[in-house]
Formats: sequence, structure tokens, C-alpha cells
Amino acid sequence: MEARRTVYPREVLNRIKWKEGRGLKDVVVTYLHRGAPGDLSAVRGEEIVELERSFFVTADSKIPYHRIRAIEHRGKLVYRDREPER
Repeated sequence: MEARRTVYPREVLNRIKWKEGRGLKDVVVTYLHRGAPGDLSAVRGEEIVELERSFFVTADSKIPYHRIRAIEHRGKLVYRDREPER
């Protein structure tokens, strides 16, 4: 049986941004945000200013990749966190 390689949210975002060459405008990132309704919040791709090594940057904050729970691209789920809710 072949081992599955772990795919990280940063890889998914970089692939969409650079390899598909369309930037992040069609992306929605859902992430853990304590205190928000359901402890989740979402940001649209056009709000993402930079993809750093350990976090992504918006105009208002720096969000660590480990908080990402899901990434949608053009309405299709392309990443979902496999870990149980923390």
C-alpha cells in the first residue's frame, strides 16, 4: 500500500496562486477563530495580502496556517483539515 503524503494548506494556496496563475481571488479560507460564531471565520482570497512561511496575512491580521479548517476554490472544496476539532 502506498503511503499518502500530507498536503498542507500553504501548499494548496501557493499552488492556486502560482501554478494556476489566477491569484487567490476565487478562494475562500475558513479558519479557527475563537469567539466567532461556531469558532470559525472565513476570509476571501482577495483579502489575503501575503502568504508567509507560517501564516497568511490580511490587512487586519496574521493567521497561522494550522488554524485553517477548509479551503474552497471556485466553490469546490480543495482542502479540509483532517484533525478533530481542537
